[in-house]
Amino acid sequence: MATVAVDGRQHRIVDLPAAAGGSLGRLPHILRVMLENVLRTAGDDAPRAKAAILNWLETGRSEEEIPFLPGRVMMHDTTCGPALVDIAGMRAALAEAGHDPSRLNPVLPVDVSTDHSLGVDVFGSPDALQRNMEREFGRNAERYRFMKWATRALTGFRVHPPGTGIMHTLNLERLASVVTTAERDGVSWAMPDTLIGTDSHTPMINGIGVLGWGVGGLEAESVFFGMPVMIRVPDIVGVRLTGRLKQGVLATDLALTVTERLRRIDLADRFVEFYGEGVSTLSAGDRAVIANMTPEFGANSGFFPIDDQTLRYLSETGRSADHVRLVKEYAKRQGLWFDPKAAPRYTGTVEIDLDEVEVSLAGPRRPQDRIPAGATVHALAPLLADCPASEGQLGNGSVAIAAITSCTNTSDPRLLVAAGLVARKARRFGLTPPAWVKTSLAPGSPTAERYLRRAGLLEDLEAVGFGIVGYGCTTCIGNSGPLPAAIEQAMTERGIVPVAVLSGNRNFPGRVHPQLEAGFLASPPLVVAFALAGDVNRNILTDPVGRSSSGEEIRLADLWPTGDEIDAALAQAIDAADYDTSYDEAEASETWRVLDAPATDLFPWNPGSTYIRRPPFAGFGKGTRLGTYAAHPLLVLGDDITTDHISPAGQVPQTGEAAEYLVARGENRRDLNVFASRRGNWEAMVRGLFTNKNVRNLLDPQIAPGFTIHMGSGEQLPLFRVAGRYAAEGASVVVVAGERYGMGSSRDWAAKGVALLGARAVLASSFERIHRSNLIGMGILPLRLPEDRHPSTLHLRLGDQILIDADAATIIPRGPVPVTIQRASGTSETFMAIAAIETGLEVEILRGGGIIPLILQRVVNAEGTSRETPGPDFTGTGESTRRKASPITRR
Repeated sequence: MATVAVDGRQHRIVDLPAAAGGSLGRLPHILRVMLENVLRTAGDDAPRAKAAILNWLETGRSEEEIPFLPGRVMMHDTTCGPALVDIAGMRAALAEAGHDPSRLNPVLPVDVSTDHSLGVDVFGSPDALQRNMEREFGRNAERYRFMKWATRALTGFRVHPPGTGIMHTLNLERLASVVTTAERDGVSWAMPDTLIGTDSHTPMINGIGVLGWGVGGLEAESVFFGMPVMIRVPDIVGVRLTGRLKQGVLATDLALTVTERLRRIDLADRFVEFYGEGVSTLSAGDRAVIANMTPEFGANSGFFPIDDQTLRYLSETGRSADHVRLVKEYAKRQGLWFDPKAAPRYTGTVEIDLDEVEVSLAGPRRPQDRIPAGATVHALAPLLADCPASEGQLGNGSVAIAAITSCTNTSDPRLLVAAGLVARKARRFGLTPPAWVKTSLAPGSPTAERYLRRAGLLEDLEAVGFGIVGYGCTTCIGNSGPLPAAIEQAMTERGIVPVAVLSGNRNFPGRVHPQLEAGFLASPPLVVAFALAGDVNRNILTDPVGRSSSGEEIRLADLWPTGDEIDAALAQAIDAADYDTSYDEAEASETWRVLDAPATDLFPWNPGSTYIRRPPFAGFGKGTRLGTYAAHPLLVLGDDITTDHISPAGQVPQTGEAAEYLVARGENRRDLNVFASRRGNWEAMVRGLFTNKNVRNLLDPQIAPGFTIHMGSGEQLPLFRVAGRYAAEGASVVVVAGERYGMGSSRDWAAKGVALLGARAVLASSFERIHRSNLIGMGILPLRLPEDRHPSTLHLRLGDQILIDADAATIIPRGPVPVTIQRASGTSETFMAIAAIETGLEVEILRGGGIIPLILQRVVNAEGTSRETPGPDFTGTGESTRRKASPITRR
């Protein structure tokens, strides 16, 4: 141990240079942070974990596991909802078993944003923000009361009310400290700010040197209650950046380029770290945009180490001067300061020349499908039917939705200012979007309104339709609201294929809006340009965008701002005092303050609620799903099945099983809210599983989405009904899928839903990391098919059975599992699948039937000890929480 002195105050630190010796400079920065963490928190296991990290240097790989204890947890309203339902259910189970339910309490701070349910019901109106917020509270009051109950019942649990912005922007601008302090036994300790978040885009915070990554809600629950994140010492891929971005090329273009390049390699369970002299040319805002796309390029992180750009960002967003000095002194003392000429040891490297990056889009169906910005006509062509594209008229390729949305791009003021400058020039030319384009601006935080207004750009944006509709995820998460009537009519009568253009991070079919098959990801200024054009049936870089009020053809070059113009507008716009002021005002929401909520240890369940229902899996469990068994394939799916396909987040359709369930319980068929808001009601959610219209059950191409065929009767029925029949018959079921199963959002409901269908295993060609973890958290075994097997070549049909030999006593991380396909015809074939298990803790979870039974057993075992639940023993807040109320301590 050692100390670091800042402004006359001594802070004790783990002495990283002494601990690692001459090896520190060769370690990736990510492993330096992990080494500090295990030395400070791992207790008796610290020497072994330290050796595992340092031994990694020999090959850049390791099979050793280490415990990682983050300093805090972040959630948003639609991931905290299911977690809180689980916690309320676990507390009820403890009470029913004769235990004290209040012993189930978080042992570290938990911050919750309220951002994922806000919809764009109203747009293009001066009162759009106010009216959308009124609808937000009106629809979700019951759910918000439940969240407020948690702030009273749970220690260290804070909810940031609607209007305070998107989780990741809030983290960047307000909560993250980069280096934090905590008290232990009266001594001040300094340490890196670390976290996990229940959203796949948590790594956005990597842009300012904070190590954090996304996990499923189930894994977060285990961390709440003191269990470490157990990981193998990770493979770390170094991305060397050289050169400098050209004039007119923005952070979004680079982020899409990085996503395209890195998706070509397997980054599952790997971390990415950026290095090289090109890093120093990027602002913290640029870096955050790239890091935000981490789940899109398939990794755990997109880490940028601490440097002067980090310090500049902290100062510009209102962090105190003494705290900025602490970050600098600590990082330099600990070997965490970035050296652009250094080349640490990596598992592998990729090189990207910033000079070669061009103005880009991604689409029309996946974020990794980057294209030059002028190539939209060619990219969209495969999706078009008989209705021809028609430039300037409503038809194929018309822009139905143009949304400046998402933390990805609205957290960087430079990008919003660039959009405002395009709007200003368009306004001067008299350009406006066609009537069929639904336009919206939903910044990541309320500070955006202040700096855009100060620069005079908000009025320009409003003039071309991009007024602020709210501070939340909105269109990016699928809460885009109804389509314009002209678009719906043309789709119904002529079958046109319209598109969305958004500054978001995902464009999977049906994600932005259930009726939209195509979407292009773009920088905010490009979103404005395409809105003005009204379609994507042109080369946006060279063809006219529109005509001025005097009839002159206006091209993108006439609208696009120079770097100097952006810098000048930024200088006028930014004021560091905006950040605390904006958030303080939003946190003081009177609507939130007067919201009533129970003040009891146990949540009072309402049997008539359509939002909050006690889940059947939040108890002590019924044993493991492992074993040797024969199972019916409930679903056989192809490649790229996302969590949106599995468990939708957007609007609940007016027809279907979920709608009928809700309407029968008194809900208005015309306003059923979004699935994301219903995640506290398992009965509603299970009825929405796999209902995305693009889901194809390969058992039979005639099976409708959300349905399957019951083997015994041959009837085609909703999935949950067939699953119920199999359960009543004592029959096992599994799900089979192709590559990248579970890509996309971190939502644990994609695993909870499959568990409620009774699946004992999921066999897939490959899994996305967070969903794989969520499956294990529900006790479901993820099995990786061998390379020569794929759902399309297995040719599974009704009557075939899958025999799995996954004995609980012999299952091990990455171990072989025999699988036999027993055909209805009498033939069979056997192959070896691989258990997609990474750690011994995951084996323990599977053997125990899931994370929830394990948590409950740990609470019971800990009775009579001084701690409620095992966990970190640091107490204090540091600046990382920047709380105005009383400090939250870790119990």
